[in-house]
Amino acid sequence: EGDHLTVVAQQPKVAATSAAFAMWCCGGDRTVTWGNSRHGADSSAVQDQLRSVQKIEATWGAFVGILSDGSVVTWGNPE
Repeated sequence: EGDHLTVVAQQPKVAATSAAFAMWCCGGDRTVTWGNSRHGADSSAVQDQLRSVQKIEATWGAFVGILSDGSVVTWGNPE
C-alpha cells in the first residue's frame, strides 16, 4: 500500500548519414549507431562522451551530437 511507480516515456530520435544511423532519446545517456562504419556507424571512440544528448545532426558521412551543456561530439568520416 502506498507504493508508487512513475514512468517517463521518451520518444527515440533518429539521424542518418548516407549509410549509417544514430538513435538516441533527448537527455539520455545512450546513443546507438549502426550501418557502414566509414559513414559514422562506429561511435565507440566517443560513446563515453555521448551523455545528455539533445540532438544529433548528420552529413553524408559523419555525425555531430549536441549535448545539454552546449558542447559537441563528432564522429564518422573526417573528410
